[in-house]
Amino acid sequence: MTPKTDSVPFDAQVDDAPAKRPQRATLDGRVVSIAPLDPAAQAATLFDSTRGVENERLWLYLFEGPFATRADFDSHLKQKASSEDPLFFAILDKHSGDAVGYAAYMRIEPAHRVIEVGSILYTPRLQRTVGATEAMYLMARHVFEDLGYRRYEWKCNALNTPSRSAALRLGFTFEGVFRQHMIIKGRNRDTAWFSMLDSEWPKRKAAFERWLHPSNFDANGRQRMSLSTLNSKVGL
Repeated sequence: MTPKTDSVPFDAQVDDAPAKRPQRATLDGRVVSIAPLDPAAQAATLFDSTRGVENERLWLYLFEGPFATRADFDSHLKQKASSEDPLFFAILDKHSGDAVGYAAYMRIEPAHRVIEVGSILYTPRLQRTVGATEAMYLMARHVFEDLGYRRYEWKCNALNTPSRSAALRLGFTFEGVFRQHMIIKGRNRDTAWFSMLDSEWPKRKAAFERWLHPSNFDANGRQRMSLSTLNSKVGL
């Protein structure tokens, strides 16, 4: 017997046309660009910026690394550059042209219009800079405005306090923790989940662009208003 539709809960009808798969494109910002990962051009700078005992913390919550030798790092970067999902991009400083980090689109599901940003590595040169935030803005804008995704995800080790704080600052919503979700480098990983939706993007975009505007920074480069404050003003 077919149930009466007025007595059975249904989710809202949505456009079920698939999103576009991300391609190896370049996304230009004011201070950084997102560009296809190119080991031949970028490996030396990235390795020099992430090697050594002083940089081991950069790899603490990532799936791989640190790398003891340039050869090991080059092999690792070549594997990333050839992958389709995750699809990796370098973050380039526009003034120097140097690679100062990388990030990937991953768990790409065009049919459901869901995509994740992850495997993010920011070198010390990129951390806590305008470029660090602009990179995430450029990737989010591309996902929602060019590719047509409905849901943009951010996941991290539940113990990774900086990553969790970054997700909230950038306008993602915390959704909970998957307990004993993975085993990474021989250790348990509980995973914290965050998301941003297409319906939320216009307000998130407005906050990003107000924060990134040069007028938001004083002569010493200090922000006048935080991104968290701007997100709260537009209704995070």
